[in-house]
Amino acid sequence: MAGSGRQIRTFPTELSDIYTDEGDGYRVYPKSYYDLDMVPNLRRSNSTFSKNKRRAHFSPSINEKENLSSWIPENIRKKECIYFIESSQMSDSGKIACECGYLKEQHLEEAIKPAMFQGKEWDPRRHVHEVPTDAFGDISFTGMGQKVGKYVRVSSNTPPRVIYQLMTQHWSLDVPNLLISVTGGAKNFNMKMRLKSIFRRGLVKVAQTTGAWIITGGSHAGVMKQVGEAVRDFSLSSNYKEGKIITIGIATWGTVHNRNSLICPMGCFPAKYVMDEESQGKLSCLDNNHSHFILVDDGTHGKYGVEIPLRTRLEKFISEQTKVKEGVAIKIPIVCVVLEGGPGTLDTIYNAITNGTPCVIVEGSGRVADVIAQVANLPSPQISISLIQKKLSTFFKDSYVQFTESKIVEWTKKIQDIVRNRQLLTIFREGKDGQQDVDVAILQAMLKASRYRDNSGHENWDHQLRLAVAWNRVDIARSEIFTDDHEWKPSDLHPMMAAALVANKPEFVKLFLEQGVLLKEFVTWDTLIYLYENMVTSSIFHGKLQKVLLEEKERSAFSKVPRVQLHHVSQVLRELLGEFTQQLYPKPKNTERHRLSIAVPHIKLNVQGVSLRSLYKRSPGRVTFTMDPVRDLLIWAVVQNRKELADIIWTQSQDCIAAALACSKMLKELSKEENDTDSKEEMLTLAEEYEHRAIGVYTECYRKDEERAQKLLIHVSDAWGKTTCLQLALEAKNMKFVSHGGIQAFLTKVWWGKLSVDNGMCQVIMCMLFFPLLYTGLITFREKRLQPMTCLKRFQAFFTAPVVIFHLNILSYFSFLWLFAYVLMVDFQPTPSWLEYMIYFWLFSLVCEEMRQLFNDPDGFGLVKMASLYLSDFWNKLDVCAILIFGAGLTCRWISATLYAGRIILSLAFIIFCLRLMHIFTVSKTLGPKIIIVKRMMKDVFFFLFLLAVWVVSFGVAKQAILIHNEKRVDWIFRGVVYHSYLTIFGQIPSYIDGVNFNPDQCSPNGTDPYKPKCPENNEANQEPIFPEWLTVILLCLYLLFTNILLLNLLIAMFNYTFQQVQEHTDQIWKFQRHNLIEEYHGRPPAPPPFILLSHLQLFVKRFILRRPAMLYKQLKKKLEKNEEAALLSWEMYMKENYLQNLQCQRKQSSEQKIQDIAERVDDLSKMLDFDRVKRTGLLEQRLVYLEEQMFQSAKALQWIVHSLSSRGFGSEEDVPFMVPSRVPEMKEYPAEEVPESFHTQYHVNARNLLYPNSTAVRFSVPDEKVPWEVEFEIYNPPFYSAERQEDATAETVRDSLENLSRINFNSVDGDINRQSFHGTYVVQDGLPLNPMGRTGLRGQGILRFFGPNHALYPVVTRWRRNVDGSICRKNLKKMLEVLVVKFPMSDNWALPGGSLEPGETLPEKLKRILRREFWPQFQKLLNQGTEVYKGYMDDPRNTDNAWLEALAISVHFEDQNDVEMKRMNSFLQGCDLEVIVRWQVVDKRIPLYMNHKELLQKASAVLGGYS
Repeated sequence: MAGSGRQIRTFPTELSDIYTDEGDGYRVYPKSYYDLDMVPNLRRSNSTFSKNKRRAHFSPSINEKENLSSWIPENIRKKECIYFIESSQMSDSGKIACECGYLKEQHLEEAIKPAMFQGKEWDPRRHVHEVPTDAFGDISFTGMGQKVGKYVRVSSNTPPRVIYQLMTQHWSLDVPNLLISVTGGAKNFNMKMRLKSIFRRGLVKVAQTTGAWIITGGSHAGVMKQVGEAVRDFSLSSNYKEGKIITIGIATWGTVHNRNSLICPMGCFPAKYVMDEESQGKLSCLDNNHSHFILVDDGTHGKYGVEIPLRTRLEKFISEQTKVKEGVAIKIPIVCVVLEGGPGTLDTIYNAITNGTPCVIVEGSGRVADVIAQVANLPSPQISISLIQKKLSTFFKDSYVQFTESKIVEWTKKIQDIVRNRQLLTIFREGKDGQQDVDVAILQAMLKASRYRDNSGHENWDHQLRLAVAWNRVDIARSEIFTDDHEWKPSDLHPMMAAALVANKPEFVKLFLEQGVLLKEFVTWDTLIYLYENMVTSSIFHGKLQKVLLEEKERSAFSKVPRVQLHHVSQVLRELLGEFTQQLYPKPKNTERHRLSIAVPHIKLNVQGVSLRSLYKRSPGRVTFTMDPVRDLLIWAVVQNRKELADIIWTQSQDCIAAALACSKMLKELSKEENDTDSKEEMLTLAEEYEHRAIGVYTECYRKDEERAQKLLIHVSDAWGKTTCLQLALEAKNMKFVSHGGIQAFLTKVWWGKLSVDNGMCQVIMCMLFFPLLYTGLITFREKRLQPMTCLKRFQAFFTAPVVIFHLNILSYFSFLWLFAYVLMVDFQPTPSWLEYMIYFWLFSLVCEEMRQLFNDPDGFGLVKMASLYLSDFWNKLDVCAILIFGAGLTCRWISATLYAGRIILSLAFIIFCLRLMHIFTVSKTLGPKIIIVKRMMKDVFFFLFLLAVWVVSFGVAKQAILIHNEKRVDWIFRGVVYHSYLTIFGQIPSYIDGVNFNPDQCSPNGTDPYKPKCPENNEANQEPIFPEWLTVILLCLYLLFTNILLLNLLIAMFNYTFQQVQEHTDQIWKFQRHNLIEEYHGRPPAPPPFILLSHLQLFVKRFILRRPAMLYKQLKKKLEKNEEAALLSWEMYMKENYLQNLQCQRKQSSEQKIQDIAERVDDLSKMLDFDRVKRTGLLEQRLVYLEEQMFQSAKALQWIVHSLSSRGFGSEEDVPFMVPSRVPEMKEYPAEEVPESFHTQYHVNARNLLYPNSTAVRFSVPDEKVPWEVEFEIYNPPFYSAERQEDATAETVRDSLENLSRINFNSVDGDINRQSFHGTYVVQDGLPLNPMGRTGLRGQGILRFFGPNHALYPVVTRWRRNVDGSICRKNLKKMLEVLVVKFPMSDNWALPGGSLEPGETLPEKLKRILRREFWPQFQKLLNQGTEVYKGYMDDPRNTDNAWLEALAISVHFEDQNDVEMKRMNSFLQGCDLEVIVRWQVVDKRIPLYMNHKELLQKASAVLGGYS
């Protein structure tokens, strides 16, 4: 039988490497047909643009063009034919062509007339060489708009690394988060409109949301055209901010129509490409909707499929790269999407599955896709040759005749292997299993493939979560990751929580909070520093923070900017919240920075060089949590204007009213410095929203308990800088909040003090004037204990009420003004009278009160801060101004020479003191808003004066210059230019301006009279004016028109607007302004001036003479005990939850939400109806197919009957056709994850992999049903392969060879070699032994050492996994095991410590590599005492028809954790080879072992009763 096989010659391989490195196991994902090339001495680009910000999709600059023109020819090459050999076939144009496909005139002269003879047959390896490429640059499709793409012509041997560098550095493409390889039919095919719409929508959605690259064949036909149209539709319907989808077409250069227009040795920028489908013939046009093209050249013309090897290598290379985005580092995943397709598509799917690439098959697209989809849920044994033949005839129809028997067998084998890897196969069925979008199917395929990879359980789930976060698909995370299959620890989610915060992915933050992440454990000192270090650089807060760091650098003379610390953040926050707050993050006294020690999983996360993994793995015992983690995160989100994040975090806050008001304050302050109008509007809108939230929560609190609600207003919040809710609202100017009924009730309560608010003002004034009325019951008190008539505290309670203090001060102030006016007008003598001395004394008391307000610092802000706060009030500024003017007047008054000037200055001071009365009227609901209107109008007048001054000065100067000649007196110049012009507006027109009413007696001819203006220009003879009267009249008319009509009406309109604006919010403004007056008199001494000096004297004696500590005077704040504060805040949180629930209910009841819900239900109903129609149609089609089959069988039976009757006999029974049952058999389909064990094949599978390891040999396809030797398989003609022996091979590595085949004694012990099988006597045919398990598709020895059985020994060394306390860990009530595994150099997988046995040896060579020699005898004893768990054939990809592996697995289990032998073995491990890694691995379903080793471990675990 060996002679009939096809011999394959391969290059010698290093057998020692095969035996030592690959192991006796095999890789889960075998190698591809094409190896990944490395690029030696790659010329690096010296351009700077590749290092700068990405500028993809824009026209390149001159420097970029020059860079590409130099870099691409140096690093990228093309192929061309250098030897012309005439082809037997003519070209399409009827001209002579070469074997390469190009015409004779398209060859160089050296190729047509070569210098030397190079053979008669054209060989691409000798007759094609590489030269620098001549086609690259930008491509513009003529008549297709302004779209410009990129293209390059590359050799088929170009290393993928070079192409990847071109795309990412020179084409400025961002590294993708996902690679979508779309393959399928290259010719136009028909798809159902609904399926086409679903495919386009889903593909674009997954590409746009994940930042994926889409790779296709690039031509304007078939599936490539479908992808291009999908991208086109997205581009037309989206805006610029949504980004551009990267669609890369990898096509064959030799099949591109009109490719000559792309050729330009120095690059085309752009090249004009014409799509001419009518004249393309057998060639193809490029698709105009692709953004980038890689045109693969192998030196031939008209040959399709050239690009497939390079495309495979490039996709594999990209999938091995690591992408770091927004804190998440992932290897770029790849998925293959299949539509329709033919034989080439099947090979693509098979290669993808072999390489471990998940595939999504779109059912209903036709041909190959439908064939695989129809059998995908069947177990492999049921996928027979006849079934595949039937499916091919159904879906390929006319082209079915091209399928030979060997081709059908090959398809059956490949489809079986594809379906066998169910974890990598996803079938998209429209409307089935809840699948409605292709994007969900693509992402589910990625996660399913990741879930079944041989990684440890936690790392596998973590990898899936990283993919979902990188894609920003929280829906996939909810449905596929956070399931009952895996229990997540909150600490495991901390790194991803930080990444989601930095990346501004609020949905993931919300999901992690739902999964149990506790912010008090997540937010630590280091976490906050990390978050602030990775803020959005464009935010206002980041700029202010950098300014603080630069100032510290200048103060400290550092060489570089210091790292962000929380006390830096606190400085900026205090600027935003207000100087009345204390530092939120005080500067630490020591320089040691706090570390955190939260143990988290091994995750590779990186943002801007800061490792999140290192952030969460610190030394134990040094973790510092912040005081209020929710507050810290809320501030971080708000200062970056991240609305969604802030909303989620605010719902977790405890002191929620203060938090909302603080957010409103910070946003309003940031908006003042924001230059972008849209961002400023967003900030102000968000600030208003937080004010509404504070109002909503406080309303709930006030409805439930008024006293508690009012206590919330004034309780001191340590979390927000020891301030109160009321103070935050006032500083943020939240008028709506302050005007809330509950807050106004509280202010009214404070205003009346201990008096009842039901008292009338007349009653209060009467008691003020005659206090004995207090004991008549005329005044009522809020406290019952003050009601008795004999209570002496009633006097104190009455006169300390703010309302009484206010009215006493009004009386006092009016008395002061009356006395001041009397002295100024009646009794202002050179020597002050006693009344004037009374005024000075009175004013001194007022000054003392102002000093008390200035120096009163209960919060410890300091003098400078208190001075700034004092002067921030307008009325205080007015007081200071009046006092200073009074002081200046008093100084002048005591000097006899300036006595009159002193009286004038004092009169001015009197005016300001009178203006101060307006502050008193703010308590009035009627007059208060009017005073605000006056203040606003004063601002309008101030700006109006600028406009008026332009007209007044311009007219005045022109008038003065025309009428008066050389006026020298400055005062009269001012009168003529400004004063007279101003009075003209009000109708006082100068009589001399028109010359009619000119009177020479009213002016001075020479300007010598100081009391008369200078006369206008006139005739000296008759004293008649000579100035142009018509001009002055015209100027006067124009002046009056613009000033009296236009500007004055403009001022009136401005006043009217201000009045209406204030009038609309009169109530809110008055209530807001009312607080300042109430707070002032709440903390004011009760005695009015000048008696207030007694209170000041008492304060002075206590503070400076008796040295008593300063006592807090009356303030609208209250410090609560910790227990009381905790209870109050807990109650507030409960009220907040009620508010949020009510808010959600209101949204559900809104008309817009109801309409949206109805629309969604109608859509769901329509989809259900469509799915039901599709399902019914599918059942009908299935019944029709079986009906046709029965008709065919019936016709065949009738033919047999006719033939039998015609031959006058009844015929033989063998010729009777088999009739199918009349009823369609029901075939149960199983999901990919729930296929019963009985459905798995009973034959070896790995031994039939088409790609033989470490060689170029390809097996003959052997379907499951043709494996047994007993089954006839006439076309079975496998190749023959035996690895050649190395020349330097030692005697120990001598292998069997065909030359000594006749001297081998099979089925016996042949010298030191045991050639007996564990399965008994095997068949030897034509001198070669036959594999007892059946056909493998390859004859010969392969890379195994011996023909026949090759024996191996695998010790399965286990122990129980134990907790810290020594107890055995359990999972699902079963004990958990740990197994000893090893990892050899150049191997990706772990393996059991064993392998092939050398002739005459009892221990495998690989086992000896990890054990010291002195322990070998002891380990042999352990094996002898162990339990045999398996003895027999090993399904291995190295097996052939004539050589196979047989293994003996022995379980060596250590029951006791203190076992002496186990400790000795641990001490002797890894004694010889330091490159070998040995460890104890937890036994789990996803333990990273070779597949056949995993099966041996499962058998050992079953014997021990452990979890596996």
